[in-house]
Amino acid sequence: MFFLILASVLGLMHLYVWKRVVKDTTRPGRVRRWASLVLVGLLALLVAALVVPRTAGVTGFRWLAWPGYLWFGVVAYLFLTLLALEPVRLLRALWRRGRRSEEPESVQRRIFLSRVAAVTAGAATVGLVGTGLTNALGPPQILRVPVRLPRLDPAFDGFRIAVVSDIHLGPLLGRAHTERIVAMINETEPDLVAVVGDVVDGTVAELGSAAAPLQDLVAREGAFFITGNHEYFVEDTDEWLRELDRLGLQPLRNENTRIRRGAGGFDLVGINDLAGESRSDPPDLDRALRGIQRGSPTVLLAHQPVQVGEAAERGVDLQISGHTHGGQMWPFHYAVDLAQPALAGLSRVRDTQLYVTRGAGFWGPPLRVGAPPDISVLTLRSP
Repeated sequence: MFFLILASVLGLMHLYVWKRVVKDTTRPGRVRRWASLVLVGLLALLVAALVVPRTAGVTGFRWLAWPGYLWFGVVAYLFLTLLALEPVRLLRALWRRGRRSEEPESVQRRIFLSRVAAVTAGAATVGLVGTGLTNALGPPQILRVPVRLPRLDPAFDGFRIAVVSDIHLGPLLGRAHTERIVAMINETEPDLVAVVGDVVDGTVAELGSAAAPLQDLVAREGAFFITGNHEYFVEDTDEWLRELDRLGLQPLRNENTRIRRGAGGFDLVGINDLAGESRSDPPDLDRALRGIQRGSPTVLLAHQPVQVGEAAERGVDLQISGHTHGGQMWPFHYAVDLAQPALAGLSRVRDTQLYVTRGAGFWGPPLRVGAPPDISVLTLRSP
């Protein structure tokens, strides 16, 4: 159903782009026919990039995925920029209607003005896509964020948690992407690493080599992992959990572990993603909190920020999440903002603090516009 809806939306977008970029800017004839065929071919390329790697293998079809997903981003922004010019078209039509004595506009003039609009939209699209591609493929930002926890033992003052989410290994991102992320995390010398979901978009057989550098993560208290929604889109979620555990990332599946320094400590809690309900592996916060020590802070790893409501009801001190990509592509962040309580950064829901990382990878088009990737280092502070 999802892909049916997506295909329908993509078809309508291409039809609109064809109307404004091809039909309105050309006369009937060979040029229009060839331009129409090119646009149909690009739509077919995009659909193939969405379908073929999922069905025939992620790593063997990168040559198809890259141009297809890049066109995805181009056509999305071309559609939006053309749409933004519609008010100008409307005002001009109203102005002409008010001048009834004016001679009818020539076909040549209409085509010229349509070409000006198409070139303007194309130039804006090139700028947005170029910026977004540079951001997406460049190194993530290192964000250092102090977080004060009222019940934190002084022994943990300055404790650093490196947070990374949404790595999205798959048809576009591979081993080099993981190696860079691991090197950047290790340079921050964290006390603990939290990988909060959406590491992979494929099977262990396809992406095991790409994920292997995760075994080189270095942290005094270890590295921990929780599932994101994309871990449930693969055929065998448990196989990935075993593989990540083998690489040194301890999965927290509706469970907790105590992080200690001398007599002090805090409870690190992890819950499954909401998508786990489709695999009979749903999040269970009550089970995850069982046995924690109420006198000390609770730090919850939950992939989706929307889970903070339940966390606040149970007195969690800090929830760490990802999932949103910070919106990834402006202005689509407005849609994400409707579904989640926060896009990025530190916020508060009642007595629970919520930190959302923008993630280190991307999904879909290889673009990040207005939402650069990040690796966040949370420095815990005691009162």
